[in-house]
Amino acid sequence: MNRGIIAAAVIGVLAITIVFGSWYTVDQTERAVLLRNGAVVGTAQPGLGFKIPLIDSVQKISVRTATYTWDKMNSYSYDQQPADLKISVTLRASPDKVADLYAKFGQLDTAVNQVVNPVVNQQVKVVFGRYTAVKAIQERGALNGAIKDAITETLKYDPMIIIESVQLENIEFSANYLHSIEQRMLAEVEVQKLQQNAEREKVQAQITVTQANAKANAVRAEAQANADATRLNGEAQASNIKITGEAQAAAIEARAKALGTNPNLVTLVQAEKWNGMLPTTMVPGSAVPFVSIK
Repeated sequence: MNRGIIAAAVIGVLAITIVFGSWYTVDQTERAVLLRNGAVVGTAQPGLGFKIPLIDSVQKISVRTATYTWDKMNSYSYDQQPADLKISVTLRASPDKVADLYAKFGQLDTAVNQVVNPVVNQQVKVVFGRYTAVKAIQERGALNGAIKDAITETLKYDPMIIIESVQLENIEFSANYLHSIEQRMLAEVEVQKLQQNAEREKVQAQITVTQANAKANAVRAEAQANADATRLNGEAQASNIKITGEAQAAAIEARAKALGTNPNLVTLVQAEKWNGMLPTTMVPGSAVPFVSIK
């Protein structure tokens, strides 16, 4: 009786094992590696799959995007300034290469630790060493791109892992260097301030010179105008005197000619200017003026 119960129990366990061990499911974010007696025999896509119980097994590999971070990676810049860099790499397992990944590393984390980690450490230090400390800060985007290109190019030979992005999250220099940077920036600001003041004074001097030149030109123009007016006035007066003189000379010449041709012209002129009154005094023996005795 006991043997029958034991046999039934064993058969029941085997039946349950066969029923529930003959199928499996794969999530959309995973790929399955099929093993038969421990050897890789294939891969499975997301969905429902079947296997031989007790002989076949399934190992699932995540193909979901994951981010791995490296904190405080000590590196030296081109000008020998020490810095701690924080790098994050976003990657995923290649869905078509999960069998190779499992055969070599077992899991994605192991592959990252053995393959990606050494590459990141090496390439970050190499690329950062090409930049001076100041250039690394000023051209951080270019530095980030150079690190990504270096890591991607180095891992290109191994398509099991797909690098999606690399981010240089932080560059932390020593306190002494940061203090020297601060002092240098303050000095540069002071120099710029002095240059601005000098430029402002230069412009102000130019304005003063321009104003002085304008004022001098105005005074010069006014003096020239006054001189021109005086000259023109003198020329006008001289011309007027000349014309008057010429007229008087012409009149004198005309009278002289008239007197020469007519001796009685003087008497006519005197008669024209007489006001009709006789003189109140007369010289004894003189004749009455302008009165004919005939």
